[in-house]
Amino acid sequence: MLSRYKIDLPDASLANQMRVYLEAFDQVSTVQHHLEVANAAEQLAKRFGGDCQKATIAGLFHDISVVIPNDERLAFQEYYGLEIVPEERKVPLLLHQKQSATLAKELFGITDPEILSAITCHTTLKENFSKLDLIVFLADKIEWDRADAAPFLEELLAALDNSLEAAALCYLDWLFAGDLLVAHPWAVAAKQQLQKKLL
Repeated sequence: MLSRYKIDLPDASLANQMRVYLEAFDQVSTVQHHLEVANAAEQLAKRFGGDCQKATIAGLFHDISVVIPNDERLAFQEYYGLEIVPEERKVPLLLHQKQSATLAKELFGITDPEILSAITCHTTLKENFSKLDLIVFLADKIEWDRADAAPFLEELLAALDNSLEAAALCYLDWLFAGDLLVAHPWAVAAKQQLQKKLL
């Protein structure tokens, strides 16, 4: 199954490889979001003493599994015997964070466990998160990829003046206050951990 998502990549920078790959699958419209998240992650890493190179790479590939149609996401996970929680069965799009890490590793040779972890939880965060996990999670929220403005952005940016953790909790508070289709257990666990630390 992975072979259908594999192409010959140019001998080029990771950013250019990402661009070529997405263009090959008619996903050119998502290239800018990847670049913006990579840049935001780099800036957050500089500000908070993170690894800028790892943050940039994670940002470049965080949504690379956009090439997998949503109606194929469950089959992809099952084929490779990868974890699926019940909430992901209800909303398969939530699998995209895990599948982006799989493609980054298998197709682009990204093997650094910190980078793969940050990609794997960039939508939901997770318990026992690292600084890099927080950075990429927040970069993805700062560079909101929807037509409307991010309703939480002003408050999130203000919370960043306190800490990465405060900003992450700010977003998760906003998320859980809304009308969620499902409450992903990783997000629930991350919120509980943040509350214990900050409140």
